[in-house]
Amino acid sequence: MKRAVLFDTETTGLEPLKGDRVIEIAALELVGDLPTGRQFHVLIDPERDVPAEATRVHGFSRADLDGKPKFAEVFEEFLEFIADDDLIAHNARFDFGFLNAELARVDRPPLAETRMIDTLDLARERFPGMPNSLDALCRRYNIDLSARTTHNALLDCQLLADVYVELMGGRQHGLGLGVESGEAPSARYVGPESRRPVLIRPDAEVLAAHDAFVISMPEPVWKT
Repeated sequence: MKRAVLFDTETTGLEPLKGDRVIEIAALELVGDLPTGRQFHVLIDPERDVPAEATRVHGFSRADLDGKPKFAEVFEEFLEFIADDDLIAHNARFDFGFLNAELARVDRPPLAETRMIDTLDLARERFPGMPNSLDALCRRYNIDLSARTTHNALLDCQLLADVYVELMGGRQHGLGLGVESGEAPSARYVGPESRRPVLIRPDAEVLAAHDAFVISMPEPVWKT
């Protein structure tokens, strides 16, 4: 089965080319689009301050990162974990931009964008005109968000893994009649006795966004 790596980063801000740095990397191994249980996770000393507005997003202050390894000390292990496989992220261009800026600082080549799978793009194709943040997708697929009080990279990866399965058609899309030798246990077919259909009820925000999208179309048939 095909291997891919789903990952997320947290940072000191939004501008990698203006001095903002990565402070957290989390990555999960997927085989056949399902998590195997293998993961990579590290907190990183950004070698600069962490603005209060960034701390409000991810919960990490400068003091939390004191004594953590620098990017130059962990990137080899990260590159070994991701190998040459596809890289999945939500709003992946943001994460690629930060990781490539960090790799440039240690004189390493950038991650090729040909490896990029952006779940935000996938969601926009499936749900045009609707909110497609990670939170919105979790609510749409009835995925538990109760633990997500801040944008922790590891938790976001775990939530995104569940969202990605749904975007790719649900666990049944890779079903088989048996488990081949050496197949990851988590990649086994989940039968109907353990998987129930999810009834999706759009909220007012989703309905309003859909109406706005339909109205923007020339002569929409839905309004005739």
